[in-house]
Amino acid sequence: MDREGVTIASDRFRLTAAGTVPPQDELAPDEAVLEAMESSQLEGIISELQSMTRRTYGQFCGLSRAVEMVGERWALLIIRDLLVGPKSFTELAEGFPRLSIDVLCSRLREMQHFGVLDESMKDGDMSYELTEYGRALDEIVMSLGRWGALSLEDPRPEDIITENSMIMALRSTYQAEAAAGLTASFELRLGPVTIHAKVVDGVLRAGAGPLPGADLIVEPGPTLKMLMANEMTPEQALNTGHVTLTGDESLFPRFVTLFQILPIAAPVS
Repeated sequence: MDREGVTIASDRFRLTAAGTVPPQDELAPDEAVLEAMESSQLEGIISELQSMTRRTYGQFCGLSRAVEMVGERWALLIIRDLLVGPKSFTELAEGFPRLSIDVLCSRLREMQHFGVLDESMKDGDMSYELTEYGRALDEIVMSLGRWGALSLEDPRPEDIITENSMIMALRSTYQAEAAAGLTASFELRLGPVTIHAKVVDGVLRAGAGPLPGADLIVEPGPTLKMLMANEMTPEQALNTGHVTLTGDESLFPRFVTLFQILPIAAPVS
């Protein structure tokens, strides 16, 4: 700060508010000058600037603190992927093709600062893993996913699916009661994404990639969401011609009952 105004700077940008302060302490748009290395870095620079100037909500409330820590754009999706397992920086970046590298770095730094994740160097790449405090978000993230799934309609043109998002979808929609006493293995093929689920005496283990020797391989095409939301029966899905089954086809109805998007009952007041 000097007589010329106020400057906030990092190694990648300089923001200067110059001149006299207008009424009500608001800067006019033409009084702010942003000098950036490249215009493509603007999103990351804005994110970093927000981090540097972030204000709290000013409320002594647990939810307020939680949103301050993990409520920034992309943060919960990064946590979702890390709940599947530790990830290198490269793996995280590949999982979010619409997320700029600068913003990814900002989110990771913020969550490391709050004790949500740890950073280490492995095989020449930075690796990220949730702390015990971060892993405590597991059921919270799955509950929020179940709530959001109730509003899913047809995929939008820009929507993609990833291994991590679908693994968490299986975990969050798993109906343990329907799996009582069941031991079976499934491979789920969703276009370019293949994941698997193993149920051993009712306990689910979901992971990425094919599963050699799976009892049933399911290729549901566009019917998966309708099956999970009880908008279509297994028989109806087979009749569409979109579903391909390989292996023990008698397990398909059981598979559908295992993963369900169910209405969430509001608590009685």
